[in-house]
Amino acid sequence: MPGLVRIAASTGLRAAAWGAEQGVRTGVGVARRLPFGGLALRAVEGGAKQARRSARQLLGVEDVEERLDRLVPERAAAETEAGRAAGRTRPAAGDEDGRAATEVLQERGAGLLARAADVDFTEDTHPAYGRILDELSPDEARILRLMATKGAQPAVDVRTGRPLRIGSELVAAGLTVIGAEAGCRYVERVPAYLNNLFRLGLVWFSHEELHDLRAYQVLEAQPEVKDAMRRAGRAARVVRRSIGLTPFGEDFCAAVLPGDRGPAAAGTSGP
Repeated sequence: MPGLVRIAASTGLRAAAWGAEQGVRTGVGVARRLPFGGLALRAVEGGAKQARRSARQLLGVEDVEERLDRLVPERAAAETEAGRAAGRTRPAAGDEDGRAATEVLQERGAGLLARAADVDFTEDTHPAYGRILDELSPDEARILRLMATKGAQPAVDVRTGRPLRIGSELVAAGLTVIGAEAGCRYVERVPAYLNNLFRLGLVWFSHEELHDLRAYQVLEAQPEVKDAMRRAGRAARVVRRSIGLTPFGEDFCAAVLPGDRGPAAAGTSGP
């Protein structure tokens, strides 16, 4: 009888250990397939610890803990500890990293002031010109050449007509013939080209009209303008504007564009 009892007890302990081992193995496999696997593995790790405590209390088998330790990925615990350490050592805003960045900027500013005070320092062109060239398309270069050689270009808005201009609605804005005049390859992209040139500080959209009104006669005869006026109704109103180079744009064109250039701002009455 004592031998049978020992055999039965040993069999029961092994069955219990095998059951706990299979349960943890299944949990780890499921956890690896779930989103946020790190959190799931940490949950399995907690379950494994509870299983170890239960095994020690109920079964008294020492090798159960070793088997369970081999099943639970050690990387989960290592990642958890690494995350805690990173949280403890992460600098707050305005700490050393922030001060270092500020110091670098201040050093660069001091260098600029030092070069400004150096009478022997010469700078032929603005340092931004090289970067601006990288952000221009060939068609945009043609538009700049047009404005640099022939001055500001006409633009019109078409609005509905209302008594005293109260309740007037915009039908079409910024209609131009700049694309055709400049010889752009992609004329339909001219609005985007002008927006990019404005973003770079090279052109401005003036509310003033040109001195030479003949340019508007050519523009208002274009099909796009006539179609907008037809959609605006019998009392359609045309608002004349202009698009020209900024002083920065004029200097940019003088520095980077080859060929003869006339007065870029000729024909305009102001920004």
